[in-house]
Amino acid sequence: MDLKSNHTAPVLTDSPPISKSRLGVHSLPYSPPGPAFSPGLILTIPRKKTGILDDVRSCSWLDAMKSSSPPHRKITKGVNNEFATSDADVAYRSWMVKYPSALKSFEQITNFAKGKRIALFMDYDGTLSPIVDNPDCAFMTEAMRAAVKKVAKYFPTAIISGRSRDKVYEFVGLTELYYAGSHGMDIMGPVTQSISDDPINCFRSTDKQGKDVNLFQPAAEFLPMIDKVYRSLVESTKGIAGAKVENNKFCVSVHYRNVDEKSWDVVAQCVHDILKDYPRLRLTHGRKVLEVRPVINWDKGKAVTFLLESLGLNDCDDVLPIYVGDDRTDEDAFKVLREGNRGYGILVSSVPKESNAKYSLREPAEVMEFLKSLVSWKKSSAL
Repeated sequence: MDLKSNHTAPVLTDSPPISKSRLGVHSLPYSPPGPAFSPGLILTIPRKKTGILDDVRSCSWLDAMKSSSPPHRKITKGVNNEFATSDADVAYRSWMVKYPSALKSFEQITNFAKGKRIALFMDYDGTLSPIVDNPDCAFMTEAMRAAVKKVAKYFPTAIISGRSRDKVYEFVGLTELYYAGSHGMDIMGPVTQSISDDPINCFRSTDKQGKDVNLFQPAAEFLPMIDKVYRSLVESTKGIAGAKVENNKFCVSVHYRNVDEKSWDVVAQCVHDILKDYPRLRLTHGRKVLEVRPVINWDKGKAVTFLLESLGLNDCDDVLPIYVGDDRTDEDAFKVLREGNRGYGILVSSVPKESNAKYSLREPAEVMEFLKSLVSWKKSSAL
């Protein structure tokens, strides 16, 4: 795979929620394979500073930060003290015509899966755990952990997270899974011969249980640079109340969830002022988080392909990969599975937004029900 970096630094944002006017039931053509995001959301970092906050405003960073933080749904009471259907509910139901519930479509999914081997891939934050104010407290429930443990007993299962690999392992704590951190730039996979063609970025190691594994780190050369940027961001944001900088090994996350919205521009400016001196790094934008990442040809979609190859499941007609995720970075994985009808992407979202996914789930609780359903289906099909 081509891992060469380039010297552009685009800003990628999460898809904005779809307005009701865009959701007419008769105007929902099935989206073709390819990026589902407006070209207007791909921004370029200006190289010259034009004023105190002009840089982040001129390149629409603030608009991107707000678009990734949709307001909570408002529910109003109608006559007889019953909850009336809100506009958001109408929009969501219309959106589900294009992205039907994976639970309600479970029979359709399993009918396609008959005679195939399912490989399961999942994000962590917002998928297996709720989005919380403090990223250090994004704990999964014991019920969710039990569901993940059971599903991993029957299907090859991997978690691909923006967190560092060690950190997501601390949250999950299951040895039955494969883990990929830093948006797939730090993968722990099974020992196979299929990845021996990249000896520079892949090396033998051991897991927590002392079992031999392969570590694949395509951005290893960026570690000193990422560490330097992390320390610079910690220093530059320390005066912003609520800002938190997280070192995820191969990327740096700047959380502004607890920052007053009036100070979001200050956060963005701090990131911009540091990032402009690093043309080999780029900024991606998630849910109330700015993430600095290496500019290499690698993402969660390529991580899925790599893991399938490591498991000996790539390019097999009898394999059905399923990826469950909630963030913009998961779209790369959705796209890989959509292309060539290789598998299914399932978007976890309580608000309508454009996606390369095939199905949807509303929240982590529904993800858990989906995992339980997979286990029940597997048990019954084995009888």
